[in-house]
Amino acid sequence: MIIITRSPLETETLGRQLGSLLKGGAFVALFGDLGGGKTCFTRGIVAAAAPESIHLVASPTFAIMNEYPGPVPVYHFDFYRLASGHEISELGFDDFFLGEGICIAEWSERLGGLLPADHIKVTFEHLGDDCRKITMVTDHADTQTLIDELKSLVNREEFL
Repeated sequence: MIIITRSPLETETLGRQLGSLLKGGAFVALFGDLGGGKTCFTRGIVAAAAPESIHLVASPTFAIMNEYPGPVPVYHFDFYRLASGHEISELGFDDFFLGEGICIAEWSERLGGLLPADHIKVTFEHLGDDCRKITMVTDHADTQTLIDELKSLVNREEFL
């Protein structure tokens, strides 16, 4: 699934649409350069999954993980400052990956073999100004069904 967003609000809206479909145990692996829209997208997911925590969403670059309480807790990781899956495991963050919350991980390429097999890979690419090309893929049938549901939601939005 490839989507072009033309503003931070559209990127957040796409995240909100995905967040409305995610269940506990979901893992969203984010890839892309600094300023690519990853935190904005995460804000949208949190708005749908844990709305009472939307005011808390910020890039956890210095904290490494932010927790957003809600009916289904959301764990937002930023692995930018970590070098490897080994460091992530040593810090115990991988304990969250197969739990009951929704995990969103920025800089997921740092996870290596810790990346759960069933995940949604979301890649952000700058297209100039506020435009972003957002690509979502998965290798699992259940998660592909979720992406297909998202496609039907997105097709109803006038911005896409």
